[in-house]
Amino acid sequence: MTISFIICTYNREKYIYECLRRLANNTSQTDWEIVLVNNNSTDSTASECARFAADYPSADYHYFVETQQGLSFARNRGIREAKGDWLVFLDDDAMVENNYISNLTQYITNLSDMAAFGGKILPFFEDGKEPAWLSSWTLIWLSALDMGKKVKLFKGKQYPIGANMGVKRNVADLIGFFDTNLGRKGKNFIGGEEKDFFSRIQDRHLPIYYLPDIAVHHCVPSSRTTDEYIRKLGRGVGLSQRIRYHNKGTIAYAAGLLIEAAKWLVAIALCGAYMLTLRPAKGTKLLLFRVQVTKGLLGIEAE
Repeated sequence: MTISFIICTYNREKYIYECLRRLANNTSQTDWEIVLVNNNSTDSTASECARFAADYPSADYHYFVETQQGLSFARNRGIREAKGDWLVFLDDDAMVENNYISNLTQYITNLSDMAAFGGKILPFFEDGKEPAWLSSWTLIWLSALDMGKKVKLFKGKQYPIGANMGVKRNVADLIGFFDTNLGRKGKNFIGGEEKDFFSRIQDRHLPIYYLPDIAVHHCVPSSRTTDEYIRKLGRGVGLSQRIRYHNKGTIAYAAGLLIEAAKWLVAIALCGAYMLTLRPAKGTKLLLFRVQVTKGLLGIEAE
């Protein structure tokens, strides 16, 4: 068995060397490789990647440049270049723990029916300050995931998050790669490619496991805790939902609008509860996010 770690990067000179170093310092008897896909970075990301290659000459490390802009294009390039039986995707600002590969190997061995997985993603706040709006409902805004200490299946609307996720190679070949109409491109915030990808696995009733001991620490700069970031993120979520629903037809889009209305009721109820318990930031930011999602879903142009 071989594991391919696919890391797609765009202008992350601050993080990419440490991301690669943490992975290379793992010890395991498993055969594994690193596939680094640089998606047209304009900063010194390429130099940092070259520095890693020089510092770790024994690493099974492969560097590629994907000229088509977009995370989905970069991930698909990584899949095509990878040689592994398992494809593991890590964000370029996600730092694996020292036992990551050994723990993952045990899970792959013991969970013979596993088609895909998502691991724990813990936010690391660079300024040391957890935002007042953070709650179990908003953790996902930071691409973080914590479903507890036990192995369990992703069910319903649950799905892994791109900072720490993996899929069996033959499953990716079966269901198809990432939709290039979705996913971030440069500085835009359109997402949805992960949800689309894993929904195709769920549609085939293949097991997707949450693995609590496969953990990364995801760097969160203060810029990702601002109202401006929440607005851009919400708008991107709404636009990606609009694309996915329209791809499925008019009925799916109408159903999506009804789902959005239901989410508004939940957001209003939660906001009221947070207000009553004197935690207003947790409630008001839910409404701020919901407004932007709805605008994106309706195709309302940004101000």
